[in-house]
Amino acid sequence: MRTPLVLLSARLLDPVTGEFLPETALAVSAGRISALGDDRRIRALADSSTTVVDLKGAVVTPGLVDGHLHPVSGAELTHGLDLSGCTDLAQVREALAGAVRNLAPGAWLHGWGLDPNAFGDRPVEAAALAPVLDGVPALLQLFDAHSMLASPRALELAGVDGPRTFDQAAEVVCDDKGRPTGLLLEDAACELVERAAPQPTREERRARFAAALRGMAAAGLTGGHAMDANGDSVALYSDLDAAGELPLRLRVAPWCQPGTDADGLRALIEQQGTGGALWRTNGVKLFMDGTIDNGTAWLERPDCHGESAHAFWPDPEAYTAAVGELHRAGVPTATHAIGDAAVRHALDAVEKARTAGERGPRHRIEHIETVPDDTLSRFAELGVIASMQPTHCCDFTRADHTDNWSRRLGEERASRAWRCRDLRDSGATVVLGSDWPIAPYPPLGVMAGARHRRPSRDLTQPPHRPEQALTALEALQGMTVDAAYAAGEEHEAGRIAVGFRADLTVLADNPLTTAAIDLPDLPVLLTVLDGRPTHRDASL
Repeated sequence: MRTPLVLLSARLLDPVTGEFLPETALAVSAGRISALGDDRRIRALADSSTTVVDLKGAVVTPGLVDGHLHPVSGAELTHGLDLSGCTDLAQVREALAGAVRNLAPGAWLHGWGLDPNAFGDRPVEAAALAPVLDGVPALLQLFDAHSMLASPRALELAGVDGPRTFDQAAEVVCDDKGRPTGLLLEDAACELVERAAPQPTREERRARFAAALRGMAAAGLTGGHAMDANGDSVALYSDLDAAGELPLRLRVAPWCQPGTDADGLRALIEQQGTGGALWRTNGVKLFMDGTIDNGTAWLERPDCHGESAHAFWPDPEAYTAAVGELHRAGVPTATHAIGDAAVRHALDAVEKARTAGERGPRHRIEHIETVPDDTLSRFAELGVIASMQPTHCCDFTRADHTDNWSRRLGEERASRAWRCRDLRDSGATVVLGSDWPIAPYPPLGVMAGARHRRPSRDLTQPPHRPEQALTALEALQGMTVDAAYAAGEEHEAGRIAVGFRADLTVLADNPLTTAAIDLPDLPVLLTVLDGRPTHRDASL
C-alpha cells in the first residue's frame, strides 16, 4: 500500500494519558495511520511519491475538533462590520459612522458581534444608534446570533411596522405604542427583515465558506460538529468535498424546529448517513430555548426583567415527542438548552425516550450555561453528553457579575456559570467547542479559556468561577477523544494509533505544559486531514 505521507522527528502526544508515545514517527496510507516507529523504520516506508516532513521535535496531537460550530451561517454572519471589539455605545456609534461614510447610496449596512453590554443600562434598541443610522438600512447581529437590531429604514423596507405572531418563541419587540424598537428576537423575527436585504450570490457564499474553512485548518482544526444544515449548506459541503477543497471533516446535524410534523421527522431520519467523503449527516439539532442575554432562555424562575420564562417550543411536550421518535430511530439529538428549566426538560425527554437498560444513540445538550446541583449527575446517569463553550463564559460575562448575563440571572444562578468542572467530576463527557461565529473558532483559544476562564481581551482581569476550570489534559481531551466519543467515532478517531484516521494537529510545543494564557499564541505548524496537509507553516 502506497505511503503518501511520513512525519519524522515528532513527539506524539497521547490525549488519554497526557504522555508522549515511545515512537517518534508515523506513516499514513489511505487516510489512516498505517505505522508507528522510530525515524529510521518509518522513513524506509517512503518512496519517491511520499511527502516526508521532518517535524524537528514538534508535538503531534490527534486532530482538534470543534464540538459546536456553524460554518456556513458563520461565514455569512461574519461578513460585514465587526462590532465585537466595541465595549460601549460611543465605540459602536464611531464604528457605524465610519462604515456609513464608505457605504454606497442605498446599500445595506451589515454588522455582527454587537455586545448588549455596550448599551449599559439603556435598552437594546435602534434609538440608541440614531442619528448615525438615519436613513440607512442596517442589520446588526447581536453576538448571540439569536437577535439583531434593525434600523428604522430596514424595518420600513421590510414592511415591519408592528408586532407579529410566530410558531416559535420569537418576537418583534415593540414599545408601549406598538411601534418596533428595532430589536428582533430569534430567527423567525430576524428573517422578516433579512429577506428584504440583498442576498449574496452562490459564488460569493461559496468563496466566503471556503475561506472560513481554510482559516479553521490554519488554526489547527481538522473537524467540527456542524449544528445546522440550513439553506444551501448541504450543497456547499458537497461542492467543496467533490472538488477536494473541504479542509475539515464535518459531522452535520440539521434542525428540527417547532411545528415539525410526522413527515418532517421522517425526512430528518431518512437524511441520516447521507454525505460525502469528508462530511456526514449524523444527528438532529433542536432548540429548547434561546439566550439569557436577550431574555429568551427558559429559566425555572424568570430573570430580573420578568423574562426568560418560556420554552422555545410553545408546547414543550411536542419537543419531548420529537426526541422520543428520533431516539427510537437511532438518531442522536443535540439540544440547545441554556437555562436551567431548558436543561432539565431536555434531560427529562431523554429519560422518557429510553427504555430500561438501554442507552441507544448518544444524545447531547449544548451550552448548559446555568444548572442547579441536582441536574449534574443526570448527565452521566442518562449518558447525555455535555457540550460546552468556555469562551462564552470568558468573553461575555464578568467575574464581578456586572455584565448583562449575570445581572439578568442574579447572584445565585450567575454563580452556577458554565460548570465544566462539576459536570466532568460528576462523570459526564464534556465536549468543547466555540459556537462560531458567536465566539472565535481557534481551538487553542477554546482550550485556553476552559483553563483560565478570563476575558481573552484582557487576561489581567480575574477569572469567572475559577474552580470550574479544566486541567490542560482535560481541555485537550474535550477537543480530541471526547469529541470522537460524542460522534460515536472513538474506535477510529481522537487517538494516535495504527488504524486510526490520519487527522492530526502539529504544534510548536506541548499544549499541556504551555501556560493557559500563552496557549492561543502557540504556533500551529501543520494540520493534516485524512492524510493530506491542509495547512503547513513555512518553517517546515
